[in-house]
Amino acid sequence: MRSSARPYTHIASSLMVLSALLTGCGGATDKEPATNPPVTVPPGPIAITFSSPVATNNVHDVGTSVPLQVSVTVNGNPAANGTPVTLTTVPSVSLAPVAPTTSGGAATSTLTSTITGPVVVNATVTSTANTANESLKLYIRPAYQPLELLVPAYFAAGTSSPWTSLTAGGNSYPNVKITAIANPNNGVLTATTTANTDLVTAITAFKSTHRKVIGYVSTLYGNGARSEADVKTTIDKYIELYPGLEGFFIDEMASGINRLAHYETIYSYIKGKNAAFVVIGNPGIFPDPAYTGAADALVTFEGSAAGYQALDPQQSSNTWVYSQANTAQAMLTHSADTCTAMQETVKYANLARLNTGLVFATDQTTNRSATALPSYWTKLLGTVDALNAGRTLPAC
Repeated sequence: MRSSARPYTHIASSLMVLSALLTGCGGATDKEPATNPPVTVPPGPIAITFSSPVATNNVHDVGTSVPLQVSVTVNGNPAANGTPVTLTTVPSVSLAPVAPTTSGGAATSTLTSTITGPVVVNATVTSTANTANESLKLYIRPAYQPLELLVPAYFAAGTSSPWTSLTAGGNSYPNVKITAIANPNNGVLTATTTANTDLVTAITAFKSTHRKVIGYVSTLYGNGARSEADVKTTIDKYIELYPGLEGFFIDEMASGINRLAHYETIYSYIKGKNAAFVVIGNPGIFPDPAYTGAADALVTFEGSAAGYQALDPQQSSNTWVYSQANTAQAMLTHSADTCTAMQETVKYANLARLNTGLVFATDQTTNRSATALPSYWTKLLGTVDALNAGRTLPAC
């Protein structure tokens, strides 16, 4: 007699085989995803340093991405891959990511700031026994503006005047902004001063290239030798005799806080005449930061090209310039003997660390009594134009 249990045994066996097949295909149950265990940094000396950006590249434009990199070592060797680093800074600055991990001993992130001025980033790494910290100080400046030329056009007007070359150059490089400083009577105009008709003609011709001309005003450093009334008389006479002017160059400006009120009064007086007038002050050095309220732009260097290339706002504790647009700072250099020296000087001014937007260089030995434009005038225009456009500089 056959047993009736065999069919059921066969069915059960088939089901077991099918179940095993389904399990092997992943159809029966889900496996937990694999995860990497957190890296445990062994005890021992641990160190962290910012390797990027380098110290000479610590000024950046607001709103731009700044790559950051930190290097981590343990016992003098690169930290294991995956070692976590914590980055912190002020709320108005973003970091992505805020907790990068190392690869090859380095961790990277990106900083973006919506504010100008100094920004400090802190980096921390911890082992089982030690913690290491490092800080990086950056300066965030307003968005970069193209370079402009500020030309001390102190020479005489008339037939064969450098004003003709000044105007011709402006026509040749229409994209380069130029502000020329006219200087009749050495910046001292009185009630009896009359107009220089040749200068009126020169100003009119130069302005036809859509450039600006401002009037030179002597102030003798606000020491009282030229009173506030004297300066106001000069300004009024300029407006009367040279209606084409669009502002004033306040020369011999003091730099100390004790003279600030004098220059604030002059600034207010000019703006009261016409709010659109441009006021450029020339202390010739970095003044007290409060002078930013006494001019639209400040000449923070006037001297030799060699002296300018030794200038560093950070070494002289004048980092307040990074809170200003580059066009709020100017330089006037002389004794740039060759075209190459001129180009090196202008390139230096264009560095973010110098944050200078109004530039001038000449092979004359002075700006104050220069009788001509630099011999490389058109090359100077071409250099500024090329830097603004990101092109190769013209050959000297």
